[in-house]
Amino acid sequence: MKIKAGIIGGAGYTGGEMLRLLINHPDVEIVFVHSNSNGGNLISDVHTDLIGDTDLRFTGELSSAIDVLFLCVGHGDAKKFLDVNPIAEGIKIIDLSQDFRLAEAAGADWVYGLPELNRERIKNASFVANPGCFATTIQLGLLPLAAKGLLKNEVHINATTGSTGAGQSLAATSHFTWRNNNLSVYKAFEHQHLNEIGQSLVQLDPQFDAVLNFIPQRGDFTRGILAAIYVETELTEDEAQLLYEDFYAEHPFTHVSRKNIDLKQVVNTNKGLVHVEKHGNKLLIISIIDNLLKGASGQAVQNMNIMFGLEERQGLRLKATAF
Repeated sequence: MKIKAGIIGGAGYTGGEMLRLLINHPDVEIVFVHSNSNGGNLISDVHTDLIGDTDLRFTGELSSAIDVLFLCVGHGDAKKFLDVNPIAEGIKIIDLSQDFRLAEAAGADWVYGLPELNRERIKNASFVANPGCFATTIQLGLLPLAAKGLLKNEVHINATTGSTGAGQSLAATSHFTWRNNNLSVYKAFEHQHLNEIGQSLVQLDPQFDAVLNFIPQRGDFTRGILAAIYVETELTEDEAQLLYEDFYAEHPFTHVSRKNIDLKQVVNTNKGLVHVEKHGNKLLIISIIDNLLKGASGQAVQNMNIMFGLEERQGLRLKATAF
C-alpha cells in the first residue's frame, strides 16, 4: 500500500525537487500539490522538465486523505499555514522551513530531522523539522568531533552556496547579471543556521560552548554547498579519518573520502561527502552537499522513508553528473 502524500508550496525550488523525487518513488502516491499562485495550472507548465512525467495540476484545495504532508514554503509561512489549516490527527508533517527547527520554540512534538544525528527519534516522530542546507553541510563536518567532546576551541567555517539557496523569489542578488562571475559574503558571523548547528552540537556534547565563526558566501553556480572548516586538535590525520569513518559507518548517504572532494560529486544526489586532513595543529574538514537535495527535499524524503519504516535510500538512488 502506497504512502499518500500532499505538498504545500509545490511551485518553488524545493517543491519542484519534491515532485521530481516523489513522482519516481515506488512507495508514494501524490494526492495533491497545493499552490496559492498556480491553482488549476498543470505542474509541467511550471516545472517544465516534468512534461511527460505527470498530468497532475496544482490545486488551491487541501485534502485530509493523505499520510504525510510536506511543507515546502518560505520561512515563517509554515507556522502561519498550520495556524489556519489544522491538520487531521495521524497525518505526519515534514517542514522544510526554519519555523520548527529550534527546540525551544517548536516544542516537544517536533523532531529535528538530521538522520545522522536523530535517526532513532525520527523513526517514531509525527512532526519533523528538516534542517537548513548550510546547517546540514556544517553539521556533517562537525558531528563526529562533538560526539567525542573534541570541539574545545573556536571553529572557523567558510561555506559557499549556489544561487538556488536563496529561493525562487527575485532579489537584487539573484539576478543572473549580478550573480554570474561574482562572489560575495553575506550575514557574516550571524547567519540564522548557527542556532540549529549549536543546538545539535550541544545535544552531542552538553559542555560545548566554543565560538562558531561562520562566513557564508554566495557562489555563481546553481546548486551545491561546499564548507571548509578548521579547528585546533591533537588528533592525528589517521585518528581523525577513523573517527569520521566510524561515526558515519551506518549512515547510507554520508561518506568519508580519503581524497579531496568537489561539488560535482554530490550535485543531483542526496549524498554528503566529508574529507579531513591535518595541517600542523589544525584539522581541515571539507563537507559538501546538494543544497536542494540533502539540504532540503532529498533529506525530507529520507526522513519520510525513516518515519514509515522504508529502506532509507528508497527513491533516492540518484547519480551525480561527472561533467
